[in-house]
Amino acid sequence: MRRRSRFPVARLLTSAAFLCVFPVLAAAQTAPTPSVTTMTAEPTDFTQTVRLPGRVKASTLAEVRPQVSGIISERLFEEGAAVEKGAPLYKIEEETYAAAVAAARASVTQAEANLALAEREAERAGELFARGTGSEQRRDSATATRDSARAALQMARAQLQSAEIDLDRTTIRASISGVIGLSQSTAGSLVSAQQADALTTIRTLDPIYVDVTQSANELLDWDTDPENREMRMPSHANLILPNGQTFDQTGELRAAEPRVEPTTGMVTLRIAFPNPHFRLLPGLYVEVELPVAQAKDAVLLPKNVVMRDENGAANVWLVENGKVVVRPVEIMTGSGNNWVTTGSLAAGDQVITSGFQKVAPGAQIEIAAPETAGQAGAEAPENAKGN
Repeated sequence: MRRRSRFPVARLLTSAAFLCVFPVLAAAQTAPTPSVTTMTAEPTDFTQTVRLPGRVKASTLAEVRPQVSGIISERLFEEGAAVEKGAPLYKIEEETYAAAVAAARASVTQAEANLALAEREAERAGELFARGTGSEQRRDSATATRDSARAALQMARAQLQSAEIDLDRTTIRASISGVIGLSQSTAGSLVSAQQADALTTIRTLDPIYVDVTQSANELLDWDTDPENREMRMPSHANLILPNGQTFDQTGELRAAEPRVEPTTGMVTLRIAFPNPHFRLLPGLYVEVELPVAQAKDAVLLPKNVVMRDENGAANVWLVENGKVVVRPVEIMTGSGNNWVTTGSLAAGDQVITSGFQKVAPGAQIEIAAPETAGQAGAEAPENAKGN
C-alpha cells in the first residue's frame, strides 16, 4: 500500500493560518491615528483674592453727655437725622447759670474799681516818698495793695469766664458731624455733669469702616515676592453684602492692628469704604474680598485637565509636533472650576482636554476641533492621578 505524504496538509494549514492573520495585520497597518481635543493656552494677569468676614463700624462715634447739671427743657433735633458739628441738641434750664454770670460780672466790675483806687494810692504814695514827705513803708504798702487788686481782678475775670462757659453748656451741642441716634432723655429729665448714661449717640457713616480678621501666618505671605508673582499689601478691596450683592464702592486698607491675638492667631485689618447713601450701618455682618497676590502670565485650566504624578507634582499633557508630551505646571490657587497655573505654559500651547484613554506620552496623535476654556472637559488617564 502506498504511503501518503503529510507535507501537503502542513502546507494547507500554514496557508490557512496566514489567511487568518493577514486581515489583522492589514487592519493594524491601516488603523487611524488617535485624535484628542485640546484648548489653547492663553496667559493672562491673574489677581488672587481672599474673602474675609467682618463687621461694619462707624468711622467716628461720639456719645453725647451733659457737662452741667440741670433739667432738660427742650430737645432740638430729630432722631435719625444728619447733624453738623456744633448744632444744638438739648437745652438745659439756664436761669441759675445766667444768675451766676451776672454775679461774676459784678465781681469783675468791683475788682476793676478796687484796682483803679489801689493804682491811684500807689502812685500818690510814690510821689510823696520822692518828695521826702512820705514814708517808705506807706509806699510799699500801697504798691502791695495795688498788686493784690490786680490779682483779684484777674480772678474775677476767670470766674466770669467759667460762669459764661457753664451758661453756654446749658445748650448741648454736637461734637462731630454725623447721623444722630435715638434720644435717651426727654424734656423734664434731670441730668448731671459727666453722667454715665449718654443722652444720644452721633455716628459718622461716610466714610465707614469694616474691621476684618486675617490669619497672621497668611498675612506674612503678603510681604514675600516670588519670581512669578508679586505679593504686596492690598490697596483696595471689594465688599460683599449679606444678600450676596457686591457693594458699589471700593474700599481702601487704612490700618492693621499692630498685634496678634494670642488665643486666635488673628490680626485685625481696618478698611474704609465710601458710604454716601448710608447703605452700610454699624453692626452689619459683611465679607470683604482682598487682593493678596498677582500672577503675571498665568493660565487658567479646567481642574480635570491638570493631573498629578506618583510624586504629587502637577502636570498637563500637550500636543507638540503631533505627539503627546508631559509639561509640569505650578498651581497657584483655584478659581471656580479652574486651576490657576504658572510656570511653563506659553501662549498657543495646545493642552489636551479629552481623549486621554486612547493615547500615552510620546504617542502620535491628531487634534480634533479645539475647545475653549469654558467648554473644555477631560478624561483622566488611568495611569495619572487627577486633582
